[in-house]
Amino acid sequence: MTNITKITLLFVVFVDLLGQGLVFPIINTLIMSSDSSLLSKSTPTGMRHFYYGLVIGSFFLSWFLGVVYVSKVSDSIGRKNALLVCLTGALIGYAITILSLYLESLALLILGRCITGFTAGNQPIAQAAMIDGSSDDADRDRNMGYIITGVSFGLVGGPIIGAILSDKALLGGAATLKTPFFGAFVLVSIAIFLVMVYYKDSRTEREPFVFRLRDITDSLFAVKNHPLVLKLLPVYSLFMIANVTFYVFVDNYLTSAFGYGVVGGSMAMVTIGFALAFSSTVLVKPAQERFTKFQILCASMVTMIICALFFVFSPFGVLSYVPVFFFYFFFGVAYPTILGIFSSSVSESDQGWVMGVTTAVFCLAGGVMSLIGGGLMSIDIRLPYYIVFVVATLALTGLFMRWRSGDIKKLIS
Repeated sequence: MTNITKITLLFVVFVDLLGQGLVFPIINTLIMSSDSSLLSKSTPTGMRHFYYGLVIGSFFLSWFLGVVYVSKVSDSIGRKNALLVCLTGALIGYAITILSLYLESLALLILGRCITGFTAGNQPIAQAAMIDGSSDDADRDRNMGYIITGVSFGLVGGPIIGAILSDKALLGGAATLKTPFFGAFVLVSIAIFLVMVYYKDSRTEREPFVFRLRDITDSLFAVKNHPLVLKLLPVYSLFMIANVTFYVFVDNYLTSAFGYGVVGGSMAMVTIGFALAFSSTVLVKPAQERFTKFQILCASMVTMIICALFFVFSPFGVLSYVPVFFFYFFFGVAYPTILGIFSSSVSESDQGWVMGVTTAVFCLAGGVMSLIGGGLMSIDIRLPYYIVFVVATLALTGLFMRWRSGDIKKLIS
């Protein structure tokens, strides 16, 4: 795989994740601020938490519905065609989101996030493309680390771009909450150009493409035909629930607890991005050479447990960034490691499918926990992070009880 191909795939993932880093702080302001015209000024805080969870949850649940199907058919129609479908959907979603802000319509905002979510399958397709072009297992795990690098730069770039393009001190009257979405629209267009010109499928063997709506469910039900994947999923699911719950409510918690707005939320996203960028780019290979995969995952889950408590009991807002950093610093090594474990559990022909399943679990966790967490925050803003503590503890327990014997032990040694 050439360097320009890797850069193209990283840029695609960057653009894909940029939407989250850019959108989350802005949506938090649109929903939670009484100065925003999207909701009535009289909207109670509890309802604002609910609407925040609804908007974020609609994105993740739509992503869940689309990702398994898009990732699966990428094995048939090719990675390139699948990437172009996803990027085109992102363009349409951003256009509707921009329209929703002009019309001050919550319904259109949710529709735009649903469309963007349904076609947000770029990351697992890029993961599968990286696997297609990998020369051996070590190269595969290193390339998985590069994917996380693209993710982390997207998380860093999103809030930075959002802050710059919405800053009236820099752009004057042109700076609004709409301007960052126009910037994202342009970047997606560039990604489409790069894929069309510089990416070529390295895997040419394909099955004939047949459109079937049931492929969405069949891809998930196919897990029962892959015993190793089935055994891996419970611990992985708990791992991702802890991760996505921590991530989704960072902006909302900082705003509610310490009065932070776009700047504070954006800084949290930047912290996450830098932690992921450094650890996933620099530390994945050295860590895997020195420690077993089991030890890496244990360290990450223990860190999740500690950081969840540290975050909610931090007396000052600035101290909250410390557990945010370490949570994702360890996650940046653990995530590509666990993706490599899933990759090793299936044949070459099922790489697109298994990457789609892992991302689907993440999306489903994000959707469900966004909806649940929004309601919980209206009761106590700390409740989502108590859930992180409990779920990470269960994941660590499952790791010791289920992953230390049989076929899984061979994968994590």
